[in-house]
Amino acid sequence: MLNSEVAKRRDEAISRGVGMMTQIYAERALNAEVWDIEGNRYIDFAAGIAVVNTGHCHPRVMAAVTEQLGRFTHTCHQVLPYEPYIRLAERLNAAVPGDFAKKTIFVTTGAEACENAIKIARIATGRNAVIAFGGGFHGRTFMGMSLTGKVEPYKKGFGAMMPDVFHVPFPQEIHNISTADAMAGLNKLFKADLDPARVAAIIFEPVQGEGGFYPAPADLMRAIRKLCDEHGIVMIADEVQTGFARTGNLFAMHGYDVAADLTTMAKGLAGGLPLAAVTGRAELMDAANPGGLGGTYGGNPLGIAAAHAVMDVIEEEDLCARANVLGSRLKQRLEAIRSTTPEIVDIRGPGFMVAMELADAKTKEPDAGFTNRVRMEALKRGLILLTCGVYGNVIRFLAPITIPDDHFAEAMDILEASVAAARQG
Repeated sequence: MLNSEVAKRRDEAISRGVGMMTQIYAERALNAEVWDIEGNRYIDFAAGIAVVNTGHCHPRVMAAVTEQLGRFTHTCHQVLPYEPYIRLAERLNAAVPGDFAKKTIFVTTGAEACENAIKIARIATGRNAVIAFGGGFHGRTFMGMSLTGKVEPYKKGFGAMMPDVFHVPFPQEIHNISTADAMAGLNKLFKADLDPARVAAIIFEPVQGEGGFYPAPADLMRAIRKLCDEHGIVMIADEVQTGFARTGNLFAMHGYDVAADLTTMAKGLAGGLPLAAVTGRAELMDAANPGGLGGTYGGNPLGIAAAHAVMDVIEEEDLCARANVLGSRLKQRLEAIRSTTPEIVDIRGPGFMVAMELADAKTKEPDAGFTNRVRMEALKRGLILLTCGVYGNVIRFLAPITIPDDHFAEAMDILEASVAAARQG
């Protein structure tokens, strides 16, 4: 079987609205390696978009899922509950930043977690309006894409967005947008268009994912917390991509001196199985009436079992420390490449959530073409990379945090060769 043959079938069977970064059809994977149906081997620096932080097929995760598979696969927790669901909620309540009583709900996807966080904020405050940030990504559902601060491909052509959603600038030092600019945008919004007494929530990513891996400055976090406290607004941290050791902390918000009221999570939570959650202040989480939150597959037993194993692995293998070590090595290598590559204009990100931004060497304008050439050159050499950013000019590095040192070193050599080849056209 050939990738090209399956690609043709894919084009005939699957909606073109489902975008694809590669035409590599995976057959098996282990830790940071993937083999396709033709037997080609790749080093995976995507990790399912920060999902398998503990690596493909981690033995602890596989064993936990296998054991649960032998017991039962589904009952719907709202019909026949099960203890591991409750125990995972207890673990998240203890782990999520914030020195206050917390409760948790489980759903299926990151978008669903963000949707439910907005529902919780609205019912708890009795307010409707929501503020998000330009460049942010919160999903592809209607509320999710309304919150998302990027038109193409997420909003284009889908008609009117949800009402009462407002956007303000997000700090991006390289593009001369500061925390002061972001707060000025908020203040202008409050003066011109929106009474802060109508705002239910402000939602943000501690490090923007799809938007370009821009970390939120500490002074922005403090300013948002202060603003929310002054006006009774719920502060929501979207940790869907930043959670579970990716940034060198279990959650990115551990790196700040303020805590959000609600935290959304998914991706890295269950090692590849679909599981998401909202954890937050108990009084907010209890605002909805019974039946107002939940879902048929939310907290599926297999995902719950996997999540317990993931949290065990993060702790036992000290993956937060490992993320910081790998991120430091990656940045050092990127800086070395940068010394001969004027197209690299920025290297950033906490822990092992690192990105490099690329621009035309002469004009310094964002260069999506060069960025994609680097990605494709890496792919030809067996390294899977992802791009992101509003201008499509950022390469993000999301390898499993469990990647062996020799595979990491091999990937760095491929990356350097790929950048050099891309520069040659």
